[in-house]
Amino acid sequence: MKALNALRFVERSLLIFLFLSMVTLYFGSVVTREIGGTFASRFAWIEEAVRLMNLFMVFLALGLALERGKHVGIDTLRKKLSPAMQRIVLKVTDAAGLVFSIYLVWLGISLVQFVLRSHQVSPTLGIPMGLIYLAPVAGFALLGLRYALSLFGVIDRIHGPQVEREEN
Repeated sequence: MKALNALRFVERSLLIFLFLSMVTLYFGSVVTREIGGTFASRFAWIEEAVRLMNLFMVFLALGLALERGKHVGIDTLRKKLSPAMQRIVLKVTDAAGLVFSIYLVWLGISLVQFVLRSHQVSPTLGIPMGLIYLAPVAGFALLGLRYALSLFGVIDRIHGPQVEREEN
């Protein structure tokens, strides 16, 4: 559990860092455009950087959202099932989610390799475009990890982390 808590801390810290960086950069970009005149053109890279940060932030939050029970789901039918049947449906859903996540990670790695071989670079940042495609790879790897942990009973993704249930 210490490794999982460390992963949660790293994920949350990274998401907070990305969000605050996005806000700071975008605010600076707006201020620069308002008062900077021609000087503002030197900061055109900020728009692209913020878009990329947003992309990484969305994908990196997938695992945490699933673990906390924040993904959109239809639970009307599940709640009407018996507790034993609910567990079966949850395990089948976890297994399907794990397989789908693994497939998307495999597909994403192939895409990253393909784009890196094309030697494309982003227009204003000049970074290899293949690195941008690492966002879904990392996100679905974290999502697959959470599905696996739920499948094997390590986490309760319906009710969220144990710590949150005790505080409520």
